[in-house]
Amino acid sequence: MRKSHPVRRAVLATAATVSGIVLLLSLKPASDPGAAQAAGGAAPPAAAQSPQGGAQPIGDGTVTGDAVSTQYGAVQVRLTVSGGRITRAEAVQAPKGGQSDQVTSRSVPKLNRAAVTAGSADIDTVSGATYTSTGYKKSLQSALDKARAAGGPSGGAGDGGGTGGGSDAGEDRARTVTGDAAQTQYGPVQVRITVSGGKITKAEAVRTPKGGQSDQITSNAVPKLNQAAVTAGSADIDAVSGATYTSAGYKQSLQSALDKAGG
Repeated sequence: MRKSHPVRRAVLATAATVSGIVLLLSLKPASDPGAAQAAGGAAPPAAAQSPQGGAQPIGDGTVTGDAVSTQYGAVQVRLTVSGGRITRAEAVQAPKGGQSDQVTSRSVPKLNRAAVTAGSADIDTVSGATYTSTGYKKSLQSALDKARAAGGPSGGAGDGGGTGGGSDAGEDRARTVTGDAAQTQYGPVQVRITVSGGKITKAEAVRTPKGGQSDQITSNAVPKLNQAAVTAGSADIDAVSGATYTSAGYKQSLQSALDKAGG
């Protein structure tokens, strides 16, 4: 019995070793799950690669974005589009007065060029003009959204519309457009314009601040603003001294009317 015991242990050990080898061979993976996962991640969904706004083209013409208020004043961008591309960008409103004049004169031309080059609102901020750049990009995006939503701005008569030889009889017919009411600290201001031949022939304020001192300010400021709107043919008019809030509301509503009229 003493001699046979070591032999039995040796046989059992050998059998265990062989069984272990067979078990290891049977558990060898057929493929590397990590590699399979990496291969699957190399092809992201097609939707993630689609360009932003690429499916909606921009129509030809002129369109003005919303005025965006910044810490130093409003910024508003107007675009001219031809062949589905931005051919011109300009800031019809920008911060003015004091150091703002210097910042505006330096940054706005760069932002205008960047908008034309990029063809979108994805442009870099101009160093030293963070607020102006942010307002510019927001107004620029607003203009692009309006152009895409409408399938292109309606009525580019102001940009060479005469080359059509008057083929559109409605272009010369006078029409009246009322802008959105602009809220001010002293009451709403709303402007109505009459457009004929692509020009503003009449401007009037159908709603203005009323009561107390507002009556005197309105009677003094509104006629001047009306005249300025007709003369300028745009919302890029000066504020009347002593009527800052009324002037700001007037210009905002006037720009709204111009946008509705097609720029």
